[in-house]
Amino acid sequence: MSTTIIQVRKGRTLSKSHSLKSPLIKLEEQEETPILDLADIPLPPPSKEPTEVLKLDQATPDNHVPRDPRLIRLTGVHPFNVEAPLTALYQEGFLTSPELFYVRNHGPVPHVRDEDIPTWEISIEGSDYLDHIHSVQTNPDIRLVEKPLVLSFKQILQNYDQITAPITLVCAGNRRKEQNTLRKSKGFSWGPAGLSTALWTGPMMADVIRSAKPLRNAKYVCMEGADKLPNGYYGTSVKLNWVMDPNRGIMLAHKMNGESLRPDHGRPLRAVVPGQIGGRSVKWLKKLIVTDAPSDNWYHIYDNRVLPTMVTPDMSSQEPGWWRDERYAIYDLNVNSAAAYPQHKEVLELASAGPVYHAKGYAYAGGGRRITRVEISLDKGKSWRLAHIDYAEDKYRDFEGSLYGGRVDLSWRETCFCWCFWSLEIPLPELENSDALLVRAMDEALSVQPRDMYWSVLGMMNNPWFRVTITKENGTLLFEHPTDPTGPGGWMERVKKAGGDLANGNWGERHAGEEPVEPEPVQEINMKKEGVNRTIDLQEFKTNSTNETPWFIINGEVYDGTGFLEGHPGGAQSIISSTGTDVSEEFLAIHYHIGTMDKASLLALQAGSDTSNSNSNSNSNSNNEPRATFLAPRSWTKATLSKKTTVSWDTRIFSISLEHAEQKLGLPTGQHVMLKIRDPTTNDAIIRSYTPISATSQRGVVDILIKIYFDTPSAPGGRMTTALDKLPLGALIECKGPTGRFEYLARAEC
Repeated sequence: MSTTIIQVRKGRTLSKSHSLKSPLIKLEEQEETPILDLADIPLPPPSKEPTEVLKLDQATPDNHVPRDPRLIRLTGVHPFNVEAPLTALYQEGFLTSPELFYVRNHGPVPHVRDEDIPTWEISIEGSDYLDHIHSVQTNPDIRLVEKPLVLSFKQILQNYDQITAPITLVCAGNRRKEQNTLRKSKGFSWGPAGLSTALWTGPMMADVIRSAKPLRNAKYVCMEGADKLPNGYYGTSVKLNWVMDPNRGIMLAHKMNGESLRPDHGRPLRAVVPGQIGGRSVKWLKKLIVTDAPSDNWYHIYDNRVLPTMVTPDMSSQEPGWWRDERYAIYDLNVNSAAAYPQHKEVLELASAGPVYHAKGYAYAGGGRRITRVEISLDKGKSWRLAHIDYAEDKYRDFEGSLYGGRVDLSWRETCFCWCFWSLEIPLPELENSDALLVRAMDEALSVQPRDMYWSVLGMMNNPWFRVTITKENGTLLFEHPTDPTGPGGWMERVKKAGGDLANGNWGERHAGEEPVEPEPVQEINMKKEGVNRTIDLQEFKTNSTNETPWFIINGEVYDGTGFLEGHPGGAQSIISSTGTDVSEEFLAIHYHIGTMDKASLLALQAGSDTSNSNSNSNSNSNNEPRATFLAPRSWTKATLSKKTTVSWDTRIFSISLEHAEQKLGLPTGQHVMLKIRDPTTNDAIIRSYTPISATSQRGVVDILIKIYFDTPSAPGGRMTTALDKLPLGALIECKGPTGRFEYLARAEC
């Protein structure tokens, strides 16, 4: 046997030197085996790993993660949930570079240093359902693995056969923004680029599980990552028989396109579950637990489900049984497709255009099923034409050898785990005479994309025909995708604003003779007093915002709380603390509406540009000197949860670090501090007042003793206390105060 080492990138022969980032192909061949044409094998695009932490991330827990600025942030600055611009993603080709690969993070990225990786450990355990829930061994005679074990990262690399395989990962929320435009779901908006493909290297999960010797009643493999979240560590499960089936290809991965995993993608070890939603491919993997029932992890139950379409957000919150029905859990991907060309907002000059237009895009299916056709229609679906499909994944089936230290062994496997690219040449006159281009795909099980969307409370698995509208004006064709992930835009929003009914079976367009429909008004709580048309500028607002006449703003409206100072159940201080500020998030119903803030003043106030109020506060003063006192009565300041001390099964001491070690809280004895955090389920703000147990003279840290009110069979738990209990260390908590009816002055005086 001879061994040949060949290096290829985009068909070019490279120098002999290489690194982990260089595509290294080690081909072992029998003498009679001909040398393969390696240039035909898809290799990763050129990759340049970011080295600087973006300014956006520097003030977040992810301040150790360099990222590519081209990625579109879908949930604000943090946590990091992004997709690439669709055009950039498509142009990279079959394989996606790590820097443009989509990211779905539920919270902070675990900080794993280089020196931590060799000793990174993963446990393989086995327990019955009750053991799994309570994390204790209730019956030592019930075991689901014969040989529990703990493996180091080094053992994962050295003790198991390494495989390299191309696999596409897709977020279950891909194309969700279309559902959110029709009707708001509980999920944040994704465009059509919530998917990416890479070459993954690592052992098969079956080999690792087999080392623990699963026993007869074992049915599921629960996975748990190292990312500590408000509701515990992220975890989910898949069926054990899927893991053990080589056709399913479920693996552990430590490399991506030949590189060690980057932080956002699971460094140093993750699960990769081909053909299923990305939420099953747990990152930063720490545990594999063999069980006799599906995972009871919060994220397995309350995420990645398609509830029946009649279940509303309110129903899903009030009737938790919907979430625990395993029939509604998502595993295999459904059939889906999208057009990359025409691009969104692309303008085609007819005078300079060629005779044909090259439409292009992607398609994928789930469960290892092949896409068998992609069809394009230019006449609202009355007729269809077949697109050409490029199955780049198949090129690996003819390759026998090793790639990036893993054996490429697709020759025997007939399952398809990757997206495919479609293309079609459309005569320009036909495109010019059409008002929309429609795309749909079908897999080998004859599952075809539906015409209309199936709306559900989480907005997942959205896969109706992908529609690109065509508008002819001034000698050009303007193309619009359904939505624009970067912000407002897309034909769906345009049609909805014009009064179109997006659920009318005609993409919101009116049928012949149909009268226009007024958009259904959104029901909101009315907090305005009829007949009040007064406009208030910033100067008047500031002048009247005093402790005696507390004015504040809710959704641009100005309210006077003077008449309610004595009657407020939380005491006058609860209102006084809000004087001169925008408290839209904190107050839901105030009845003393006295006028509307003028727009310029409102923008100035919200931007913090007004400096005339000497009582205004920020986390640092104008001279950038550290503040001696943390609390401010009229604004929220951020602190960090640094420690949790368990006093009893339902009582904790929460230690909250202030801005610096010498800072005092600034809370008089007998008064309270308001804490604000986010509900982990709804993301709504929760605000409660607490009295610390630490001395008023204590510096740098405040300690608060809190009883946790857990869920019971007959009643839900305390909203604030259960949310606090789930907060990970390092989480930010907003504080405001002091509040309270009295101050203790010593010697029984107050």
